Amino acid sequence: MKRRLFLFIAAASLLLSGCASVVESDVTAFHAWPAEANGKSYVFAPAKEQENNLEYGNYARLIGQQLQALGFREAADKKSAQLSVSFRYGINTEQVVVTRPAYDPFFYGPAPGWGRFGPHPYGFYGPYGPFYDPFWYGGPMQTTSYPVFLRRLQIAIANAGDGKPLYDVVVDSDGNRGGLAAAMPYMVRAAFSEFPGPSGVTRHIKIQVEKDGKPAP
Repeated sequence: MKRRLFLFIAAASLLLSGCASVVESDVTAFHAWPAEANGKSYVFAPAKEQENNLEYGNYARLIGQQLQALGFREAADKKSAQLSVSFRYGINTEQVVVTRPAYDPFFYGPAPGWGRFGPHPYGFYGPYGPFYDPFWYGGPMQTTSYPVFLRRLQIAIANAGDGKPLYDVVVDSDGNRGGLAAAMPYMVRAAFSEFPGPSGVTRHIKIQVEKDGKPAP
């Protein structure tokens, strides 16, 4: 129920905000991160279906950049690696239906950009006219369906030797654009924000988007 309410709010906000200038993600990490693991070498451990996959390789490069920025180093081979890094990703679509009063410029001018009511609930002319408001009196309604794209990235770091889990983070990001590749740089950066961060706590991360589409520093 909460998820659908969030999707409704997200879709409704698109009507007012236009293109977003930030990418927002919910980040939840569970970890038992030992201090001695910092700075160790790592190697990616792709699943069988991810081997020789170009999309996987691109996302692995993004994750590697974040790991190296944190002081980790990529191992020359699996045998010399101290940490094993695996990740999964995906995208789904949900349709959100928004119902609102139909707009009529004859009755609802003259305040473009403010909506029909202006800054207070009675509208431009106050509670008594000169025109009645069909929103309150059963006037025509307009129903529109919007796609909301649900994107997810999950990254797991474990000891390379015994496979003991050390860090598992899930990043969820919703938006009105379907391209996972365009959102992935922001989701990867969110995954390692304040690494390792609190365990078992969901944080809401916002990353500003520059004009060229790259994450702002």
